[in-house]
Amino acid sequence: MGGLLPVVLMSGSALASASDQIVLTLPDGNTREVPVGTLARDVVGSIGARLLSAAVAVAVDGEVQDLMTPLRRGGQFVVITDKDPRALAVLRHSGAHILATAVRRLRPDAHIGFGPAIDDGFYYDFEVDRPFTPEDLEAFEAEMRKVVQEKFPFVREEVSLAEARERFAGDPLKLERLADFEGSDEIISVYTDGPFVDLCRGPHVQDTGWLKHFKLLSSAGAYWRGDVKRQMLQRIYATAFWKKDELEAHLHNLEEAKKRDHRVLGKSLGLFQMFPIAPGAAFWTPKGTTLYNTLEAFVRERQQGAFQEIKTPLIYNKKLWEQSGHWGKYKENMFLVLDSETNEHDMSLKPMNCPSHHVLYASEKHSYRALPVRYVTFDVLHRNELSGALSGLTRVRQFAQDDCHVYLREDQIADEVKFLMDFILSYYDTFGLQATLKFATRPEQRIGSDELWDRAEGALRAALESTGRPYELKEGDGAFYGPKIDFDVTDSIGRAWQLGTIQLDYNAPERFDLTYTGEDNAPHRPVVIHRAVSGSFERFIAILIEHFAGAFPVWLATHAGEFVQRLQALGVRATLDARNETLNYRVREGEVEKVPYMCVIGRREAEERTVALRTRGAGKKQEIMSQDDFVQRLLDEIHSRALTPMPPRESASAAEAEA
Repeated sequence: MGGLLPVVLMSGSALASASDQIVLTLPDGNTREVPVGTLARDVVGSIGARLLSAAVAVAVDGEVQDLMTPLRRGGQFVVITDKDPRALAVLRHSGAHILATAVRRLRPDAHIGFGPAIDDGFYYDFEVDRPFTPEDLEAFEAEMRKVVQEKFPFVREEVSLAEARERFAGDPLKLERLADFEGSDEIISVYTDGPFVDLCRGPHVQDTGWLKHFKLLSSAGAYWRGDVKRQMLQRIYATAFWKKDELEAHLHNLEEAKKRDHRVLGKSLGLFQMFPIAPGAAFWTPKGTTLYNTLEAFVRERQQGAFQEIKTPLIYNKKLWEQSGHWGKYKENMFLVLDSETNEHDMSLKPMNCPSHHVLYASEKHSYRALPVRYVTFDVLHRNELSGALSGLTRVRQFAQDDCHVYLREDQIADEVKFLMDFILSYYDTFGLQATLKFATRPEQRIGSDELWDRAEGALRAALESTGRPYELKEGDGAFYGPKIDFDVTDSIGRAWQLGTIQLDYNAPERFDLTYTGEDNAPHRPVVIHRAVSGSFERFIAILIEHFAGAFPVWLATHAGEFVQRLQALGVRATLDARNETLNYRVREGEVEKVPYMCVIGRREAEERTVALRTRGAGKKQEIMSQDDFVQRLLDEIHSRALTPMPPRESASAAEAEA
């Protein structure tokens, strides 16, 4: 193994030579004592040959490494097979390596960049003189299958910086990456499969033959290292699964997602439009505005009593952002405003509501008896997203959040977290969205002392665990001012979306000198909780459009029937389509617009005070029912916020209504 380092860093920062022993504790409690530098595969093989043949990787104290990597510290030792959720990322990372192998076979001129596993697959970046075509992707995928059939073992070597530079002399992207190792004691590893070699940390599966069920999906431009000032690379996206049926289900969902694309449905349903004159900001049509206002009204209705709605200014002097920490940590994401008096860009459109809420709280005195104080707002926000990242309503520059900041005593944290968590989860339940919880801890870039972070993380974790709900740990993914609980929801085709959040903040009270008067009549620091439910209304509406495929529940839909006046008087959104068009034409148009209920009222229905009811999703079946019964059905569905219209009864009449 070329360039194996004679000294390695042990856990606890203790240096150990290769002759030292480490102790591995197996899941059954038994231990293995082996020399530092022993390959993981040798330890797995000592446990059993069948286990070795099934092993994808290992984990030492939770850190995943492949079988070809030397063991450098002891701890809990777990063998990862394809039954372990962590195994899929290893397979996909190996898939990225196999993709690069195939591309270099067919395009030796392609310079190689990075190829990580991502949530739903993997990608690899290449620098080439022309964009990849669909035909290129077909050829690359066919070549990947050849690489898989050849079952090249993944061979890992640890090399010196000089040797690595020699190996990648023809790859400028890799040479730039190697410059990051200057003056570092980080181990440099390369992986080889057949004739292809890549600079990579791993982990990888044992050989290329393990990648059986995969698919190349698309290619797109991507800036080198995410820097818009650098060259544009070609990124190939792909996915892989352990089982064929899982891959097929994923591909089916991708096709379904294309049909549900909110940008297409939003236009065909007449909900919103985007124009180049206002990049990243939506123009809401009358129908879309009705949908938007209905969602906002629903949030307001749920927050009545326990929350206080406020409105705050849109533009602030930089002094506010310096006090909050955003000017130093977030300035590049803010739209700066020129002050006409100073001729300096020392003002900004607000990208979030937090500091303005703190200012308002600090302007009044608060008693411990009055806490918690919950401020909510629906103000417009602006964030300077890169133009290449803008995407319909899911990534915009102008948006509004159902934003809340809670000011409370430390002894109230557990109860408040439970209250907010139940509030958020029940909100998602209304839309048929299932949520999972993730606990995110301090990031590298943060404000506040370690002592404050220790208190905040300990308090929020204790509050979360007191609810008894399961959660996933996301190390280093907290906000720059505090730890948080994120809510990921799964839509009707299995996609996960990060939406709501509960963030605990000990820094803001210090920075803004927030206080309340305690029982001892002395000033005390409150704690701040940042809470959002929808995330942003724009993004949440995009998710709902795709979740429901544009077929909204009655209470959210933009149409509801045709005997308008009575329904409108009851607060039901209804329109009359009395155009000089055929009935079939108007019905077809209503079906395209995914109207929940269409009521045809002809001479007979007018005389008998009935409606010929067509229910969305029931095809051509019509149900004749009294207007009173239909009105009651509508009101019941709207009151209960039913997710789907009630299906027609089996005894429904198939008689045609006369227009």
